[in-house]
Amino acid sequence: MKWTNARIKKLMELLKNAHPNAKCALEHLDPFQLIVATILSAQCTDERVNRATPTLFAKFPDAAALSKANTAELEAIIRPVGFFRNKAHNLIGMASELVICHDGNVPSDPAALGLLPGVGRKTANVVLANAFGIPALAVDTHIFRVARRLGLSEADTPEKVETDLCGYFPKDSWIALHHQLIWHGRLICSARNPMCSECALIKICAMGTGAITDPHKR
Repeated sequence: MKWTNARIKKLMELLKNAHPNAKCALEHLDPFQLIVATILSAQCTDERVNRATPTLFAKFPDAAALSKANTAELEAIIRPVGFFRNKAHNLIGMASELVICHDGNVPSDPAALGLLPGVGRKTANVVLANAFGIPALAVDTHIFRVARRLGLSEADTPEKVETDLCGYFPKDSWIALHHQLIWHGRLICSARNPMCSECALIKICAMGTGAITDPHKR
């Protein structure tokens, strides 16, 4: 199935209609809270992160406070999100770098973001898009799965899927598209039991129309 400009436009329309209220699920008030929440969200649900962050931000409201956190105390707060030792190490390191190199502020420069401990490409893209409104398309597990099932990409890494998606969609659509694809993956195109019979994208989906088999079936 070839993705022509007309099919891409139709996909964008269907996604917008199916998920008109799609937005970032990580609760945050500023770029600092978002970068912390995004680091915590690795291999963890947003819901679980949102349950942990109110206590975390009450105790460590900014980079200066977090950079001086007692490791054991921080680990105890974020234990429910999993991998808490590694995440605590990264959070303290990230906050320290913000204080030393950026006056305690989260930078809006992609290169500077990428140098922060615990901040990979996906985290940087989430912060750029949601904190600063800079077009970026972070590929998480949901987008990776949905993009491959739709036939938008055959790539085997999130980075390559991101490249494929950015090549298809106009830059000014990336932020909204990111949220819509995530919501679609969570609500409809789940990993184990995709609800194809209820999917608004079924007629233009490579897997849904039988053009390909599910690339995520083991």
